[in-house]
Amino acid sequence: MTGEEAIVETRGLEKAFGLVLACAGIDLTVRRGETVALLGPSGSGKSTLLRHLNGLTRPDKGSVRVLGVDVVAAKGSELRALRRRVGVVFQQFNLVGRLTVMENVLSGALGRVRGPRYGIVTWPKAVRAEAFEQLDRVGLADRAYQRAGSLSGGQQQRVAIARALLQRPELVLADEPVASLDPETAASVMDLLVRVCREDGLTMVCTLHQVDLALTWTRRVVGLRMGAVRLDELTDRLDAVRLRGLYLSDPVTVP
Repeated sequence: MTGEEAIVETRGLEKAFGLVLACAGIDLTVRRGETVALLGPSGSGKSTLLRHLNGLTRPDKGSVRVLGVDVVAAKGSELRALRRRVGVVFQQFNLVGRLTVMENVLSGALGRVRGPRYGIVTWPKAVRAEAFEQLDRVGLADRAYQRAGSLSGGQQQRVAIARALLQRPELVLADEPVASLDPETAASVMDLLVRVCREDGLTMVCTLHQVDLALTWTRRVVGLRMGAVRLDELTDRLDAVRLRGLYLSDPVTVP
């Protein structure tokens, strides 16, 4: 059951890069516990919108509130504190390939452990145990001491999910998390990502291109085109034909 508390709120969000309007007055509310897919063609504003939610991009106009924090006004320690509550899963995994799987996962706890860490044994025992637990959840406990760069793409994304979970986030932002994976692996990673979010009561906003994955694994779809919201529906009220209208070559408002 989705809670009533708004975890994400944007109002009149505008962002331009030169003459290109990436976000054209976006109003969006995501409530606690929701799993929301942002769909739309390349250049529709999906990733730009996502980057506003943890302050990586600042709007030209409008407001952004995440977990009760005014992201536009937040700076310094307030912004860092917010980012500790927001886990991010990237398309390209962003692992350090020469380090072990365990070391990569442990980096998710840097925001709550004081001082630099050099090697696994310098981390508190309780944090190491928690990291191992998260690796077990994603099915990679047996690879904990393997070099991360030696894993397959799907396995690396599972490590990235474990790292994000070790952060103990309340909100997960996933930017094209399965774009570089084959269809079977993509489905298994989406299944894992949505399952752990539901188990932990996390809210997730995920950018996707794959219509079928959005319909299968998320509760709600927000369709973007030319920087504007053209569709906002629960997935059980949608079908693939309607969603593919977002990708037509001519500007279209999906009925």
